[in-house]
Amino acid sequence: MLTKDRWLLPEGIQEVLSPQALTIESQRRSLLDLYQTWGYDLVEPPMIDFLDSLLTGTGHDLQLMTFTLTDQISGKLLGVRADMTPQIARIDAHHIKTDQPSRFCYIGQVLKTRLEGFNQSRSPLQVGIELYGHSGPQSDIEVLLLMVETLKSVGLDGFHIDLGHVGIFRSLAKQAKLSKIEEDTLFDALQRKAVTELTEYCAGLPIREEYKAQFLALVDLNGDISVIEKARQLLTGDEVHTELDNLEAIAKGLLARIPEQKLYFDLAELRGYNYHTGVVFAAYLPGYGQDIAQGGRYDGIGETFGRSRAATGFSSDLTHLVSIREEVSVSQVDEVIFAPASTDPELMTRVAELREQGKRVICELVDASDASNANAQTMGCTHCLSQDSGTWQLVAI
Repeated sequence: MLTKDRWLLPEGIQEVLSPQALTIESQRRSLLDLYQTWGYDLVEPPMIDFLDSLLTGTGHDLQLMTFTLTDQISGKLLGVRADMTPQIARIDAHHIKTDQPSRFCYIGQVLKTRLEGFNQSRSPLQVGIELYGHSGPQSDIEVLLLMVETLKSVGLDGFHIDLGHVGIFRSLAKQAKLSKIEEDTLFDALQRKAVTELTEYCAGLPIREEYKAQFLALVDLNGDISVIEKARQLLTGDEVHTELDNLEAIAKGLLARIPEQKLYFDLAELRGYNYHTGVVFAAYLPGYGQDIAQGGRYDGIGETFGRSRAATGFSSDLTHLVSIREEVSVSQVDEVIFAPASTDPELMTRVAELREQGKRVICELVDASDASNANAQTMGCTHCLSQDSGTWQLVAI
């Protein structure tokens, strides 16, 4: 009778081993320190929450991604968080008693019911920041700057940032007086860059020809920052031009701080259209098809919790960032020191001193029943403590 492979994990669920686990933890600490210097306060939302709270605002798009269960105490439906943004919105709405901008950062595990994209994990370690209470481009610029700093802190470079603005399409749909079905159909075709389908659908819409031409123009409005000026020539409407001005201000503000940052504009990019309200962005590495971080503006997300405020932020998967880094530089001590089995108090004092200095010290375990024959070399040690003239000295192995 075959025994069950109990060591197997569910699809999309991974366990992280050393040295990667140590790298991730080191990066986690570094990022928290980075966010602290920018004025962002750490919050830790619960892993399990009432389902209706998790499926608020951005959460409606996460319904299929959320594991559900019944609370044995209240009888209500609970969910395991698949994203932290709705929980942060609740924190801002109920616990922050100020009209001033509020800054939050978070790092924690989330759980998804299915895989998405190239990231083959259903339990990413979500890291991100959110800024509430400011609607101007300066807050979007700050979030973008901190996203860049986050990626560089993890050891990634050479990435470019895609910029879009859902307000442009939304304003065009409004002035063309599209129905919800018409708007959703156009949105779907634009996301898939289905030009033929888009052309045929626009031809049948009962709207003015100039609006049809503008929807079709969105497909080709991509490239460098000159796209914005081109869009001003092709797209009409005060609201549309206001959104273009907003996008330009954000891009120029970012480039003023990081002139070398590569930017790519795509006015047909409508990621998160159902909850984003302004600029949307994502970071990409050359030759890597999936975004490595993403974010945007989502004003009003806290309205369901009784407090509607402007909001912008970004998030990423820290485990994934570490795994795709070209060269994983493990942030651990250079020396691994072997301490022989001894009851000498001087040795114990020396071991304590080395550990206080941040050194990694592994003490020998001696047991007559132990047949493993573990020694300094098999445990990966680079140095050992050896007694010389009554003192314990470090000796390279």
